[in-house]
Amino acid sequence: MPFSPAYRASTSHQALGADFYDIVTPARFPAHLLRYRNQRWAARTGLESLTDDEWAKHFGHFEPLPGSFREPLALRYHGHQFRTYNPDLGDGRGFLFAQLHDTWNDRLLDLGTKGSGQTPWSRHADGRLTLKGGIREVLATEMLEALGVNTSKSFSLIETGEELERSDEPSPTRSSVLVRLSHSHIRIGTFQRLLYLDETRNISKLLDYTITTYMPETWCDSDADRAIAFLDEVCRRVARMGAQWMAAGFVHGVLNTDNINVTGESFDYGPWRFLPSYDPAFTAAYFDETGLYAFGRQPDALLWNLFRLAECFLPIAEQSRLEASLAAFEPALHREFAAAILRRLGLRTRSPELDAALARNLWTFLHSTKAPFEQTFFDWFGGLRSSERARRSPSSPYYSEAAFQPFRSALEGFEPLTEIALDHAYFAGERPCTMLIEEVEAVWEPVANRDDWSAFNSKLAEIELMAEAYGSHDTRP
Repeated sequence: MPFSPAYRASTSHQALGADFYDIVTPARFPAHLLRYRNQRWAARTGLESLTDDEWAKHFGHFEPLPGSFREPLALRYHGHQFRTYNPDLGDGRGFLFAQLHDTWNDRLLDLGTKGSGQTPWSRHADGRLTLKGGIREVLATEMLEALGVNTSKSFSLIETGEELERSDEPSPTRSSVLVRLSHSHIRIGTFQRLLYLDETRNISKLLDYTITTYMPETWCDSDADRAIAFLDEVCRRVARMGAQWMAAGFVHGVLNTDNINVTGESFDYGPWRFLPSYDPAFTAAYFDETGLYAFGRQPDALLWNLFRLAECFLPIAEQSRLEASLAAFEPALHREFAAAILRRLGLRTRSPELDAALARNLWTFLHSTKAPFEQTFFDWFGGLRSSERARRSPSSPYYSEAAFQPFRSALEGFEPLTEIALDHAYFAGERPCTMLIEEVEAVWEPVANRDDWSAFNSKLAEIELMAEAYGSHDTRP
């Protein structure tokens, strides 16, 4: 395999030992049709020079990447699913395939799979992923990254030539295997499993590994201080993620503790949705009958999950100190929400008070008028300098209502970020790039019926144009 000079692999997670994973064998698939490769992130991991055949060997056949794991690792974890504890979870249709370093900042990256076959945690399921599910995850991650959300990245999607039976899709349906990229697959549920098994020593071992590997700046000499510093950092990161979801109008759908990783990246996309207009009761999953994970309840769900993480450190740290760390979540959420709104509007910060007032007035306008969510951000990207463009918008009648005036007044004094380009081709049209459920279905329909991928590729190109306009790919996190 031709290696980039910047390519650097790792076996870091394997050092935790056999208490944390099971060595597994990838499924053998009858076909390997490359449908998507993330060349932007391939470049950041030193894999951009792989040919398509080489790509399929590693991310379809799962031949090991030299320098990383010789065999994949199915990770062990538990979790609360809709507030009910499940001790029978784990990587049931995925595994940790490899670890690489980001060439921009040297952070460790996980390459994890979805649909790669059965493991000891499959619970009689087939360990497969539908092609529609793979397409939906690619669309979700590309859209969220463009909107400034800290998300896992869909790295590869390969159609695998099998027919799958599913209760929630017309069957038989086509199969695929997805590889996603994130900085960690250590979940809240990873710690919960060790608490459930009363493995205090392994809680400390996992804590030390996670701090050393992903957040070394939080290291403290005593076990209790490390646990507190770690919880502080996870609360901050999860608050940022939740705030970014809200500013993007995104509903994850399944905020179980096994779907929240400790590095604060959005991942594991199932029944996700984007809002057409502001609606706190909007749900993504048809099986979320009580609206537990509705749009407006996502911050509460994340905080509930963080309480479950804090419980894992009761054998190590005092309850009062853990509770003090959790109390920092809400202020961090509000602070990060204001920052996310400013970024979405392409505006420079002014002060904590003025930033918060701007975000609050925009939210009130969206709530009271039900103006199209994404259209509003598109129209006012760049602040008052975009007034003429907003006047030509299909949503312009909303901006004449009295409910809009507090937000317009709050915009006074905010200047555009220096790196944004208001004359970008993306802003030449009247409407923004959106990802509503009917658009997702419109992308899938030609693939399902005619094996026509033109709508999928067109949507990715549209998202890329939006990302260029917003400068989403220019930041080195």
